[in-house]
Amino acid sequence: MKGMKRFLCLVLAGCFLPHMALFAGTGEGVKAWIATDATVPIQAGKPFTATVVLDLQPGFHTYWQYPGDSGLPPKVTWNLPEGWTASPIEFAIPHQFSEPGDMIVYGYEKQQLLRAVITPPNELPKNQTFEIKASLTWLACKELCVPGSAHVKLRVLGPTDGPASISWRQAIVPKGAWPESGKPPFPVSVSGKNGTKLVSFTRQPGITYELYPDLAEGTMAGHVTQIASQGQKGPVIVLSIPWDGSAAFKGLLVEKAGSARKGWWIGGESKIVASGQLSTQSSGVALGVLMAALFSGFLGGLILNLMPCVLPVISLKIFNFIAQAGESPSRIFRHGLAFAAGIFTWFLGLGVLIIALKAGGSQVTWGAFQFQSPYFVVGLSALVFLFAMNLFGLFEITLPGNAATSLDQAASRGGYFGSFFQGVFATLLATPCTAPFLGSALGFAFGQSPSVILAMFASVALGMSSPYVLLSARPGWRKWIPKPGLWMERLRQFMGFPLLATNIWLLWVLQNQRGSGALLALLALLLILGFCAWVYGSLPGASPRVRTVVLILLAGLLAISSPLLLKKILESAPISPSSGSREGIDWVPYSPEALESLRSQGKPVFLDFTASWCLTCQFNEKMAINLPSVRSLLREKGITAMKGDWTNSDPAITAALKSFGRVGVPLAVFYPAGKGSSPVVLPELLTEKIVLETLGK
Repeated sequence: MKGMKRFLCLVLAGCFLPHMALFAGTGEGVKAWIATDATVPIQAGKPFTATVVLDLQPGFHTYWQYPGDSGLPPKVTWNLPEGWTASPIEFAIPHQFSEPGDMIVYGYEKQQLLRAVITPPNELPKNQTFEIKASLTWLACKELCVPGSAHVKLRVLGPTDGPASISWRQAIVPKGAWPESGKPPFPVSVSGKNGTKLVSFTRQPGITYELYPDLAEGTMAGHVTQIASQGQKGPVIVLSIPWDGSAAFKGLLVEKAGSARKGWWIGGESKIVASGQLSTQSSGVALGVLMAALFSGFLGGLILNLMPCVLPVISLKIFNFIAQAGESPSRIFRHGLAFAAGIFTWFLGLGVLIIALKAGGSQVTWGAFQFQSPYFVVGLSALVFLFAMNLFGLFEITLPGNAATSLDQAASRGGYFGSFFQGVFATLLATPCTAPFLGSALGFAFGQSPSVILAMFASVALGMSSPYVLLSARPGWRKWIPKPGLWMERLRQFMGFPLLATNIWLLWVLQNQRGSGALLALLALLLILGFCAWVYGSLPGASPRVRTVVLILLAGLLAISSPLLLKKILESAPISPSSGSREGIDWVPYSPEALESLRSQGKPVFLDFTASWCLTCQFNEKMAINLPSVRSLLREKGITAMKGDWTNSDPAITAALKSFGRVGVPLAVFYPAGKGSSPVVLPELLTEKIVLETLGK
């Protein structure tokens, strides 16, 4: 009886344990889970297969390891018990889809399968269960493309003292889903000529063929074309592939006989490419598309100079030009290059950081991953405040090796570090802005390879810095600038007020993020910094001993007060967006469920993705959205106003932005009345006319 009871337990385990998967998908149209063909109980050291399953709703498709003309492949990251290992991911045989614009993509409908071989260690404790976990990301497309993610897991039973193992077969996997392990049963020839690869073989009667190129080690500009000719043993199929680069060609040749399909890897080495290792270089971005995206990034960087985020520092640079009016053209040009170098340094540093975060599996966005952090807001607020105090003459920042040279003098009298620092400072304030052309360009770049990401940030930096380099390179501009004089000291002090205005904005951002308690703590920190700056500014006439003692006391004051105040700021609970009237508009907080509910009822929705730290967003709301004419039209047409507040990190909003190809705010979208209506995406910079015309459609 006792043995029978144990046997029944094993039977139940064999039926249910392999199916125990955690559904945690956040992408629209996809449910993710995991299954295994492991025996129950498993055997120490014996490999088994784990299959990740993406069930797709009708109309959605996902992508193969090389997606074709667009798309991104899924990525699987395993989290296994200690001592367990997983092989690279293998993709099931894909299908080919044609999309508008003569685009060819490779992927899956209804269901996508990805498998890996899991190997437990040679020694396992008995009578224990083990969890196999995986983190997934994917891109699912219908009319729109929606990024998704999930954390899935299953439990397997370890060795027991029970009867013989029970094996569960993976009924979910259709026959012929995976590529064959060997070579095709017929000769295949691969040759290359003038940047084109030719794959030829004799066609079997009643069978058709498809070729899926794998671009993990090459590039392709174009599509596979088929040429047929008559040979001695039957029709010869010649497939022409526009293949660039010196890497050996590799592709998946698929044979179709009715509904049955078989696939074999040909060319190169027959190794499986892990999705976790597959670079987005494999997307084979066409040169024309890349150049258009880089040009958009250049225009976006150029327009950043006119955005309210950057204007305070631009005014400083204009003052710098005035101060340099009496200098030689070559020195002025070098100052312009130093300013541009600061811009490039910060942008390329951001690019490297984004590449590192993407490699670690993080969801990265433009501006948000800095300004959603209270550390960044507090640090930038302190920096802006001290810079304003410096302009007011409260203290001077001296540089090593020349105690009589202050920061502003260094910037205008041969100190290229000052110009370089102003370039860095300008980009610090530029990061929350999404200028026209910039949002779509960065949205494209963030899904590409590291080299494309760096090229995009360099293009944005070139656009932002080019006006200053051009102005400093042309001596003719000096006749429009008044000569330096005593009036410049007043102008320098005046330039401190735009920085204080910027700091008011940063204080408001922190209040919206962490509440009034955090705001008061930051004000106290700025008060202490201002006091220390004033004392430091009084030291130049003091003796060395007095200076040393005072500096030690100031450092002690900051060392004691700063951690306490920072702790108060960071421990304040994040502020959640709330519904209700906000300056005249009854905003409904965004959630995917609320939006889907309204759309299923056929109601029109105006959706505004915004953030407190985004000055462009605030400009749009004050000047184009929150106006009597717009409020009247919203009421007249029964349009629901929905706000996605991204001041604090929100994965649902991040996913929604990425579904529109954006990596930052602002983003305004209008869903007209009617079920299944196509969304209308508004420009980044709005006017009252644009909003009224869009809502009136």
